[in-house]
Amino acid sequence: MTATQQTTLTLHAPYFIHLAQTLAVPLQKTAVTLLQLLPAECIANIHLAQVQLLDESATESAAIMDESVIIKNMVDGRGLACPMPLLKTKVALRDVNSGESLYVVATDPNSRADILAFCQQTQQSGTHALTLILNQVTSSVADNCLDTPKPDTIFHFIITKTDTN
Repeated sequence: MTATQQTTLTLHAPYFIHLAQTLAVPLQKTAVTLLQLLPAECIANIHLAQVQLLDESATESAAIMDESVIIKNMVDGRGLACPMPLLKTKVALRDVNSGESLYVVATDPNSRADILAFCQQTQQSGTHALTLILNQVTSSVADNCLDTPKPDTIFHFIITKTDTN
């Protein structure tokens, strides 16, 4: 990480998550459900787009937003085989601005290595670097209604685009 990146990204877990208004309501619900699978030391609070910080002054609200992760989009790569979660991540990052984040979930174990390598590669080239601020694994009961639901391993990533200028 360069000195510029260290000064521009000062977030520490647990993260305060704000879901941007641009995130569709079904994706907001999916994101909240999946984020709640993460341990408490990862996620402190999740604010939906409709939630307003009414009790705080503008200065305090700005400080909270500076210490928060703003998720602009989500890639639900559960059930997709490699390289689809990475390809969907690359496409979704086109709409993410500097300082905003992309939440990615996948069930393919190869996704973990692919996304880690992709984020590291972007730090060495281009005007925008990608900082992987969350890389966590959880288990969840499968969504299907089979007789014996098996737990799925879910890989969670929050990727923040940072300006390297």
